[in-house]
Amino acid sequence: MLAGCASAPAGIDAQWRAPDAGRPLGGGVRVLVACEAAETALVRLCVERFSAELTARGATAVAAPDAPPPAAAGPRDDARYVALARQAGAQAVWVGSVSAAPAEPRSSGMSIGLGGFHIGGGGSGVGVGVTLPVGSAGTAAVEYAAEARITEVAGGRLQWTARAASGGGGDAGAQLDGLSRRLVDAAAAAGLF
Repeated sequence: MLAGCASAPAGIDAQWRAPDAGRPLGGGVRVLVACEAAETALVRLCVERFSAELTARGATAVAAPDAPPPAAAGPRDDARYVALARQAGAQAVWVGSVSAAPAEPRSSGMSIGLGGFHIGGGGSGVGVGVTLPVGSAGTAAVEYAAEARITEVAGGRLQWTARAASGGGGDAGAQLDGLSRRLVDAAAAAGLF
């Protein structure tokens, strides 16, 4: 049984499980799915992807109604999600959190060359050359990271949490597909289904 500082499965940066956590997602239980992100598009993609993964594991996913995001630097307080879960008849809360961090910028490909100074006997000359990229060079790829946490509704206690980084490029939807799959798989491996 995993407890406390549980070792993280491949693709998971960090994971924790409450020592007395049961199987809050087992047996087709109703799960309120909420997501936190700086952008509405990321919130929607997050809820959609986690709901699909949880449903594929046998849970009944219920999307949380839109709610204002928590304060950026404030402590995590899932009490509002627990209250929404009770109203929806859910026994557990799955909260996903998505953040974006710019990756290393790709080279712009632009270069300027200066060469061939010649002064004397009949004139002088200077050569200047500029090359510019063709295509998408010069943009910074955005990589996403996601955290997930499970809170049981009856007692309002955190049962499990984990974090994963995408480690790959692609659009936000593709990255969230991989992140949601890895996090739900990690919850299953931790015995929460």
